[in-house]
Amino acid sequence: MYQERSYRNQMLSENFIQFNVTELESDLQIISKIDLKLEASALIKKYRKQLKDYIQDDPTFLESLTPITPKKDAPDIVKHMCLSALLTNVGPMAAVAGAISQYVGMELLNYTDEIIIENGGDIFLSSKNIKNVLIYAGNSPFSNKICLEIPGSNKPLGICTSSGTLGHSLSFGKADAVVVLAKDTSLADACATSICNMIQTPSDIESGISFAKSVYGIEGILIIVGDKMGAWGEINLVSP
Repeated sequence: MYQERSYRNQMLSENFIQFNVTELESDLQIISKIDLKLEASALIKKYRKQLKDYIQDDPTFLESLTPITPKKDAPDIVKHMCLSALLTNVGPMAAVAGAISQYVGMELLNYTDEIIIENGGDIFLSSKNIKNVLIYAGNSPFSNKICLEIPGSNKPLGICTSSGTLGHSLSFGKADAVVVLAKDTSLADACATSICNMIQTPSDIESGISFAKSVYGIEGILIIVGDKMGAWGEINLVSP
């Protein structure tokens, strides 16, 4: 089901080119120094085909809500998603948006030294300069009132968001926003989903943060539930 992503109107890209590529459920908004639409379109088709072909061979990859073991001859992106799921105790498709963004983004870095890819609230970013990421959290009073300040390191970073109150993605939790930072975007996506599933009330924020601390590779987390918020790690909040 298509969901209008009006927040993309707020993605500023001065001195950069902004374009969109889609393939099936994947809808990537890309900001780059140069026009890479043709390259990005070919890459998204490539990785979506790998996933489609694998799902035809192993339907549990699509259906499972718990970790599974991939086949030995599975594509790298499938194995990566399965590992992310194993580390965070979710099904492999919980990592799909982050994985697509990461695999497309890493290949596009062969053409440009800075890029931002947004895929349904999950971001793959590599930038030389500081970037501010606006946090949308539905009806929470924090929604659109705070930003994550991301330092310019020119190293790939995943910034992934899961919500139990927004969007069409399957969630068993009630958090307005769980935002996870990791160098591995696939892992960040799976971890955000896993923690969002465990958040029912503001009292669960502490346990969500404890879980994030236990997952190797997670660098920071922000959890918003109504008018309550908790954070840990490399989280620097600033005004929009």
